[in-house]
Amino acid sequence: MKINCIVIEDEPLALKKVKEFIEQVEYLNLLEGFNNAIDALGYLKKNTVDLIFLDIRMKKLSGIQFLESLQNKPKIIITSAYDEYALKGYELEVVDYLLKPFTFERFLKSIDKVYNQYNETASNSSNDYIFIKTEYRLEKVVIKDILYIQGMKDYLQIHTMDRKIMTLQTFKNLLEILPQIDFQRVHNSYIVSISKIESIERNRIRIGKDLIPISDSYKDKFYGILKERKILI
Repeated sequence: MKINCIVIEDEPLALKKVKEFIEQVEYLNLLEGFNNAIDALGYLKKNTVDLIFLDIRMKKLSGIQFLESLQNKPKIIITSAYDEYALKGYELEVVDYLLKPFTFERFLKSIDKVYNQYNETASNSSNDYIFIKTEYRLEKVVIKDILYIQGMKDYLQIHTMDRKIMTLQTFKNLLEILPQIDFQRVHNSYIVSISKIESIERNRIRIGKDLIPISDSYKDKFYGILKERKILI
């Protein structure tokens, strides 16, 4: 499993140090480094990441302001020379708070927390079914029957082999409970079950009679996962 991450840090030496630490860890994949939070927000509108290393005191937009502006938060590790923001960081559900200057050993402990959380999510997703809130009831959905999930404004529509279910759940919530080995986001509006894919042509996935687009933002990660699982040759 690869954890895709970015770094937001306005101090050049600190940015360089975190990048070097990331490159030493096999399961971390560094996507980008930013010297300000505004550019990072623009990147996140078009790309999905699993983990952000985030400085706090930055010009224009602070790390706390950045965190508060995110709708779907990835895992966050704060890197700061100031400990007074630790409580606020944990209120915003960050994974860890690295106080500068930190060693590589302390860095490893921090990312181990992220790795363990992903593994725990995967193991907790071994149930055969889930219950989805729809209208005024909880409806049982057998996981192996899910074909794909489509975003429709404020709702998600879960397409199964025999029905469609509307829910107010978010993509983030569903991805946290569905088995990561099979369910992958391929577009801002779609999650697919890899095992239900019949063909892929011109960055479009065919599942049954439906064609699902693969967006540029998710293309590299999606094909990379197929290669990692050795199902793309």
